[in-house]
Amino acid sequence: MNNTVRRLAPFALVALMLPALQGCANLSQRQQNAAIGAGVGAIGGSILTGGSTLGTLGGAAIGGVIGHGSGGDKRHR
Repeated sequence: MNNTVRRLAPFALVALMLPALQGCANLSQRQQNAAIGAGVGAIGGSILTGGSTLGTLGGAAIGGVIGHGSGGDKRHR
């Protein structure tokens, strides 16, 4: 039973993530950058603080701000 669960876990994870990814399809480029920055910041904050909740949330906040400020919504002339 345990081997079956381990083999099916990646497929279940992908199936659960698809609706979340589709929800981001209509976001502006700036919003997408902020979401990506928050995710990367949360992972970085968690790693740097050994899994601390405060470190994870702080990393997400800082990453979101940096992502929001980076290069979105540029207009071409």
